[in-house]
Amino acid sequence: MGVRKLGDSLYLYPGSPGTLIKAVEDKAVLVDPGHGSKRHKDLRREVKKLGLDVRAQLATHGHADHISVCPRIEAPLFMHRFEFSVAESPLNRELLTFGSKAPEGFLVFQFPEEVKVHAVFEWNDDLFGLRPLKLNGHSPGMTGFLDEDEGVIYAGDSFFGERVLESVGVPYLIDPVLFKTSINELYNYAEKGYTLIPSHGKIVEGEEAVELLALNLGRIEETEALVLRLLENPLSIDELAFRIMKEYGVEITPQKLALNLVPLRAFIAELHDGGEVEAAVENGLKWRIKRA
Repeated sequence: MGVRKLGDSLYLYPGSPGTLIKAVEDKAVLVDPGHGSKRHKDLRREVKKLGLDVRAQLATHGHADHISVCPRIEAPLFMHRFEFSVAESPLNRELLTFGSKAPEGFLVFQFPEEVKVHAVFEWNDDLFGLRPLKLNGHSPGMTGFLDEDEGVIYAGDSFFGERVLESVGVPYLIDPVLFKTSINELYNYAEKGYTLIPSHGKIVEGEEAVELLALNLGRIEETEALVLRLLENPLSIDELAFRIMKEYGVEITPQKLALNLVPLRAFIAELHDGGEVEAAVENGLKWRIKRA
């Protein structure tokens, strides 16, 4: 397993997430180094094969699966300012993913090490020939990286591959409106011919990119409609997540159920603020269509 050449200065090392390698003179910049006990060694080996040394690391966001090997790579880590506290604190990572401290071994990507963020950036800064794009919604500071010369966007978790959607059900997000806005932003680039790389999914361009973005957007809109239909009878968030996963034919495990609870809480907040649903106490906290 080796790197895939994407252009004169861009390479992709496979994985979930895949790691983008940007060659800058005789140095390499890594985007989303990822996770795995040997991945840092694999990345250093592949970079060396290219005749480069690692100069810096960039991360799209602070979720554990994107940054767990960063401390083992001797290069400064850059991250959007909304994400650095998520990355640096193991507890903050669990809070964002699970809603509280998670039981040991419950989340797929738990690790106790602190991650040192050496510098923060703003969207639209210039970072080693890459421009950070505002693609939040999945996380507070979710960032895509645009290489204008190569016509490539490493889009992180701003959208997902088809297999991920089939496996999990609801795209992981913390704000549906922002998530949809980010997808619409990527539509503009896809229609101009840019190549899009999701962290979890295959590289897409042209009509295939447009179709995959539409699939993600459609799943969000479908879920919103499904929530309203199911809440004709009061349901707790747990009951709602269970019902929606069954509707999508997803294998229901404790871990997947916990992941689906996060976006569904976000959907409930959006629908509540729009006056469409309300809270009720019926043997616990439940949600229902707002009564006239």
